[in-house]
Amino acid sequence: MDFTISNRIQTIVDMIQEFVEAELIPLEPDFLAKDFRELLPVLREKQEMVKKMELWAPNFPVECGGMGLSLLEHGLVSEALGRSPLGHYVFWCQAPDAGNVEILHDHGTEEQKQRYLNPLVMGEIRSCFAMTEVDMPGSNPVMLETTAVKDGADYVINGHKWYTTAADGADFAIAMAVTNPEASTYRQASMIIVPTNTPGFNLVRNIPVMGHEGSDYFSHAEILFEGCRVPQKNLLGPEGHGFVIAQDRLGPGRIHHCMRWLGIGQRALELMCKRANERVISPDGRTLGSQQTIQNWIAESTAELHAARLLTLNSAWQIDNYGAAAARDSISTIKFMVANTMNQIVDRALQVHGGLGMTDDTILAFFYRHERAARIYDGADEVHKSSVAKRILRKLSKS
Repeated sequence: MDFTISNRIQTIVDMIQEFVEAELIPLEPDFLAKDFRELLPVLREKQEMVKKMELWAPNFPVECGGMGLSLLEHGLVSEALGRSPLGHYVFWCQAPDAGNVEILHDHGTEEQKQRYLNPLVMGEIRSCFAMTEVDMPGSNPVMLETTAVKDGADYVINGHKWYTTAADGADFAIAMAVTNPEASTYRQASMIIVPTNTPGFNLVRNIPVMGHEGSDYFSHAEILFEGCRVPQKNLLGPEGHGFVIAQDRLGPGRIHHCMRWLGIGQRALELMCKRANERVISPDGRTLGSQQTIQNWIAESTAELHAARLLTLNSAWQIDNYGAAAARDSISTIKFMVANTMNQIVDRALQVHGGLGMTDDTILAFFYRHERAARIYDGADEVHKSSVAKRILRKLSKS
């Protein structure tokens, strides 16, 4: 395994870090205090700057207008962007659009690519991904109640989804629905493109997350499909292959998430150290950093972050070289390991900030309330741990 960073990628990462520090972190007070839509004009200005720097859409294919970085290379970029909640959006490699681009590129027809993929990569439209359901366990994605029944040349979709990230303001959704209920478990569901202005696509609400419902891109919607009719040509890939396509999407997606979480962890660690150095706690000028507990947290956070980073880069290297299936255990391992590492560091940083950490005067409270979900989405920790353990036990039982 060779994790050597080329001069080109190191230059790209350095440019991104400088941009995030100079252009995006100063916007965070407004991001925390205002409706996200109010920031869109200034964020579009920043996006135009990114395009002029030729850093737009780093992980998207070159032929579509992206930079075409490998998964390992984009992992390094994602870490740098993760330092600010605005990073991925401004550089246009944010979820769920990033995963939807991969699906459209690999499984879309030429007509679908012209209508949806190309404008999506260029930032002219946004998308969402409707899979998680209100009454079905998200930990078992083959359990779906949403159906898509053929009627003439159309599918008629009925179902209830939620946590459909960024549906507010999206131009289309990729919806998971059961099209083949009589097929085997993993061949029942399909992915279907649903323009959000289609009658029967109902955005019920943006779900409040820890008291914040958000808006536009920074939101998670509840969606009700009621007799939602779309042409069968909107099917992505073969009918009944929705689960297979979803699995292809989730492997690289977890690398993106984990590297973003590492960026968050690094930012939280730096804020922790800054506060420890500056916060005076006694008349003789001693600071928080003089306390052994704080020193332990800083040392432990540094070591844990480094270990999590190496594990994630190793997983990205495996996917680039051998494919997601071969890296299955590594992908599951980093999902729960990195999520917990990030949450632990954010918690320590918030504790070091005391009452200040509970406010929105720093970015820590935002990380604390929004990134707790890292241990739930894309497979809860417990599911990944159980899956890895079962495969290890099977392997060792044969030795």
